[in-house]
Amino acid sequence: MATLKKFLSIFIIYIALMLGLVNSQGLEVGYYKKTCPNVEAIVKKAVAGSVSRDTTLAAPLLRMHFHDCFVRGCDGSVLLNSTKSNQAEKDAIANLSLRGFQVIDAAKSALEKQCPGTVSCADIVALAARDAVSLINGPTWKVQLGRRDGRVSIMSEATTKLPTPFDNFTTLKTTFGGLGLSVKDLVVLSGGHTIGVSHCFSFSGRLYNFTGKGDMDPNMDKNYIAQLKTKCKPNDVTTTVQMDPGSSTKFDTDYYTLVSKRRGLFVSDATLLTDKQTRAYVLGQLNSGSTFFKDFGVSMVNMGKIGVLTGKSGEIRKQCAFIN
Repeated sequence: MATLKKFLSIFIIYIALMLGLVNSQGLEVGYYKKTCPNVEAIVKKAVAGSVSRDTTLAAPLLRMHFHDCFVRGCDGSVLLNSTKSNQAEKDAIANLSLRGFQVIDAAKSALEKQCPGTVSCADIVALAARDAVSLINGPTWKVQLGRRDGRVSIMSEATTKLPTPFDNFTTLKTTFGGLGLSVKDLVVLSGGHTIGVSHCFSFSGRLYNFTGKGDMDPNMDKNYIAQLKTKCKPNDVTTTVQMDPGSSTKFDTDYYTLVSKRRGLFVSDATLLTDKQTRAYVLGQLNSGSTFFKDFGVSMVNMGKIGVLTGKSGEIRKQCAFIN
């Protein structure tokens, strides 16, 4: 009988792994079902309340999860404030435009009242990203939970580890691959650029001085360059433009249409047309058979597994901006 019970336990775990409900890092769909059963409803309420008032918040909430996972893994370190002795990730140039920290804090405050010391800030960030996307007509997906919060956040690591708008395909492939993400994950997650805005300095080199000779990027549509020049002047560090003009607060497949027409803002967008696999994916999203919404959920789950702390590692912060 004991042998049978052991076999059944192993079999159940195996089935859960195959269904994606549990993964080898210890994350699990429904992780808080006994300790904080209303966690997802509480986070969604906080996100919905904010995004309904300001739909532009959806993009930075999604971006926050990206930036958290790509530096030290999905451990909530992007939320930590700097101290007198240490500058945190939040203060890196790439993170200065992040917004929505108040949404995470509101969710955490509500969770601490109902389930004190139980839900990590890292898990709140993962849930908030999913909810933000779904609230602006995007897909939804099951978020595996069980992450714990990291105690370290270093500005210089964010500076060196985050992908940049200037990266070519080789650099992107190396960065994503080093974190266990595939080329498909790369091109799918790039589709997150269908929402949000960018500062001119992230792409102005393509307009005015691509090779250092006062030239334009030949891989960008000339008519689009002319349009962008009316908004972005040389050395402009304050102006922002929509990454997906006309629908920057609606999650859709328009990003891939723009890239296919050589109208992606960044070098990192344009470079998707230089690789056979990513180019095929971009072009494959232009018709009614687009798989982007389904793929995006899968790739977000994959990203959410990067470098997670589970078990007794890390901590459950009482306030997301400070270690305990």
